[in-house]
Amino acid sequence: MNNHTTLKKKNVARYLLRMFLNLLAQGIIFFSAAGTLEIPRGWFFFTITFFYYLVSTIIIFKITPVLVNKRGGSAFKDNTPTWDKVLLLTYSILGLYVQMFIAGWDVGRLHWWPLGMESFMVGLILYFISVILIIWSMIKNPFFEPSARIQTDREQKVIKTGPYKFVRHPGYLSGILWHVAVPMILGSSLALLFSLIVMIILIIRTHLEDGLLQDELEGYYAYSQQVKYRLLPGLW
Repeated sequence: MNNHTTLKKKNVARYLLRMFLNLLAQGIIFFSAAGTLEIPRGWFFFTITFFYYLVSTIIIFKITPVLVNKRGGSAFKDNTPTWDKVLLLTYSILGLYVQMFIAGWDVGRLHWWPLGMESFMVGLILYFISVILIIWSMIKNPFFEPSARIQTDREQKVIKTGPYKFVRHPGYLSGILWHVAVPMILGSSLALLFSLIVMIILIIRTHLEDGLLQDELEGYYAYSQQVKYRLLPGLW
């Protein structure tokens, strides 16, 4: 077994470990902030997300194993812009952990404005739309790395199929839907309000990454003239 193959296996294992450790950390933060384990909507969310992570990884690995390998490596490459390092780190802290803390604190202790089963059902619909959209994007785009950069090490090219026929950044759209869906499933209106901050970060990152791609990725500007919208058809 050569070093390249060994590195690939390590990256795949690291990718899986990173996802499930993040989910475990979110669960610990949520239930600790809530001060109780008796939150059925919380257990439901973490259970379906566990299976989503597992199933999506299997699907993506079977179709584009190189993507799982790349995403298992360091999130920051040598040519990752400084602005993206700052935004990605800020998003990770606020979107993955702070929002979960606020949701747990609100649902378990504060009870600021509890969201009923109607919100739960709407959140569940948005959740599955987000999941389908991100899996579809990753299947179609083998360059779907965590950081915004031009992948000179891989001969990056413009992707125009799948969801990229409709919007230029379906991954960010999926993220926005996710951060709206999660507090609705958990029942926290305070975390739903906080999601506006996370959405603003994702919109800023979309704008900056789109500018980077237009300036430096061959063929992307022409693609941006064909697919007019970055996130939402008819709006932006």
